[in-house]
Amino acid sequence: MAADLTVLVVDDDFHVARLHCRIVDEVDGFRALNPVGSAAEATRSIAAEPPDLVLLDGYLPDRNGLELLVDLPIDTIVVSAASDGASVRRALRAGALGYLVKPFPPQVLQDRLAAYARFRNVLGEAANADQETIERALRILHSGDAGAMTRSRSATETAVLEAVSEADGERSAAEVAELVGVSRATAQRYLSALAARGLLTTQLQYGTTGRPEHRYAPPGAGR
Repeated sequence: MAADLTVLVVDDDFHVARLHCRIVDEVDGFRALNPVGSAAEATRSIAAEPPDLVLLDGYLPDRNGLELLVDLPIDTIVVSAASDGASVRRALRAGALGYLVKPFPPQVLQDRLAAYARFRNVLGEAANADQETIERALRILHSGDAGAMTRSRSATETAVLEAVSEADGERSAAEVAELVGVSRATAQRYLSALAARGLLTTQLQYGTTGRPEHRYAPPGAGR
């Protein structure tokens, strides 16, 4: 079983930091580390226990968060109250993978984390990533926006549905998992839920081993 991805929240507002940690812990496959409230504390924490991802506030008491970002050897999403275009561009130039403007609904951060996990899965499984793989990983990374616009559907569920809808025919859970960048078990869970809601149809296909495999397609496909 894969270890959870760890997230360090860096925010000088204790209540906001704890809130973001709770949101992180509610996402499958993620675990929040003890939050810190300054650039100095962030540097010490990362040296002691490097996280997989940092959620970095743009305003810190001892150093500008975007200045710290340049020195971080860790994937980082900036979480800031600054919404001006110059700040966003500066963060992206400094290497931020994303930029969230505070305050935001919990679902926005949850969707972005789910997209980040799939982004890592796609690139992590590619020994020699071709351009198509890189482009797919980048699209996945920013697919968290879809969840913000449609709160009733998570970014992962949207990606699973699109993977089936864009197929010429039916697709299996293993095929969907590879396309979306999630485990087969996760893909199967979402596919089963979508089929139960009537958004996908399912058929059993028997292979050479005699064990049936569920295949999924959009309603009305092949008619």
